[in-house]
Amino acid sequence: MKCPYCGAEDTRVIDSRPADDNTAIRRRRQCELCGKRFTTYEKQEMFPLMVIKKDQNRELYSRDKIRTGIFLACHKRPIATEALNRLVDDIENTIFARDVREITSTEIGELVMEKLKELDKVAYVRFASIYRSFTDVNTFAEELKLLQKENG
Repeated sequence: MKCPYCGAEDTRVIDSRPADDNTAIRRRRQCELCGKRFTTYEKQEMFPLMVIKKDQNRELYSRDKIRTGIFLACHKRPIATEALNRLVDDIENTIFARDVREITSTEIGELVMEKLKELDKVAYVRFASIYRSFTDVNTFAEELKLLQKENG
């Protein structure tokens, strides 16, 4: 494993433990050259998952796209980074538990919205406004009314 600080290839594992509900291994490593420590995660390689976009094109599944969308929706919200990472893990585990080789971007988007709604209503509305392409204030207001009805 290459050191992210100095680029040296000589690192050693200091500690290993299960992570993400025993679906990964977290390893603490130390660079033999500069002495800095860093963490790596080892996950079982899954079969390649293809995402079917709205225009019917296919692309490889990207955890980073989900993570970026969630982090943007939660920008300046009082939500811990660790909670956001757990949310991404939860979404990814749900997707891979389906044991399919293809999934639509719509299914992923709906899953993200469902999980965001549980975590933070403002982040949910932010994500939904972009995902569902709210075209005017009325569409936005309708979504807010639905959210208010669900909350009592």
